[in-house]
Amino acid sequence: MKILILGAGAVGGYWGARLTQAGIDTTFLLREKRAEKVRQEGLVVKSPKGDAVVPVKVVTRGPDGAIEGGPYDVVVLACKAYDLDSAMESIAPAVGPDTVIVPMLNGHAHFAALDAKFGAAHVAGGLARISGMLGPNGEILHSGASGVSFGERDGKPARAALVELDAACKKAGIDGGLNPNINQDLWDKWIMLSTIAGMCASMRGTIGDIMESEDGAAIVAETLEESRKVAVAEGQPPSDKVVANLKGMLTAKGSKAVASILGDMEKGGAAEGKQIVGDMLARARKHGIAAPNLRYAYAHLQTYEARRARGGLK
Repeated sequence: MKILILGAGAVGGYWGARLTQAGIDTTFLLREKRAEKVRQEGLVVKSPKGDAVVPVKVVTRGPDGAIEGGPYDVVVLACKAYDLDSAMESIAPAVGPDTVIVPMLNGHAHFAALDAKFGAAHVAGGLARISGMLGPNGEILHSGASGVSFGERDGKPARAALVELDAACKKAGIDGGLNPNINQDLWDKWIMLSTIAGMCASMRGTIGDIMESEDGAAIVAETLEESRKVAVAEGQPPSDKVVANLKGMLTAKGSKAVASILGDMEKGGAAEGKQIVGDMLARARKHGIAAPNLRYAYAHLQTYEARRARGGLK
């Protein structure tokens, strides 16, 4: 099996490095600057599960748009949701008649775009629970969780490529893998993300910081309930156990948990507000569900993007 991973950030980089270490045929599709650095230095991984410098295979798009080694059996999209359009253009030459695309993007909006571009039969469901970030020199700073989840969105038995990917993950020590109920898993993660991203972005702090405010716990719980109602209306109700676990995690005193979107904003970078919070709010409105906290959080994110677009405070 040949795997192509677009992106070598915290998710794609860690996953691909571990697959490579396990002897799985894994290639990274990168932009020229990142590609040159990785070719020279390998992928530098710093992790509680073991530090490593991993030489990996790297390709870039040729002058004619072609990608060496294609088509691939599995193409993993490990990019930010706002980079989807350019990502689809980049991977197109690597997609053959039997290629399965496994997107690890946040939210749900990307599925419609991928289905339209490549056909729904080529697109699986996928999500990552890999904790980490890129360091100042491009190193992968892995901090704990190392799980992925993927599966068929139509509920049918997994195709051979996904079964092989599952075996590769187990060989590489990556948690999770093939999930026959990937759609529910995607929604369970999204209601968590819309809550933590909306709250951390609008309140500008970690969960622990928010819990120090007088109404922090109540507001976070209300926001989680707004997203839960949307999931129910969309036919993917989370279990009582999932909701209880999320509420406990998102209202824990002293928690250092924080949405990566806040780090993006504090660096002045692009943020996935539209894909994580905005789309959830749009679905709430479609179903007539009152979502005042999501509404406020998304207005905050839109204001940030407007300010960023004009170059800050001028």
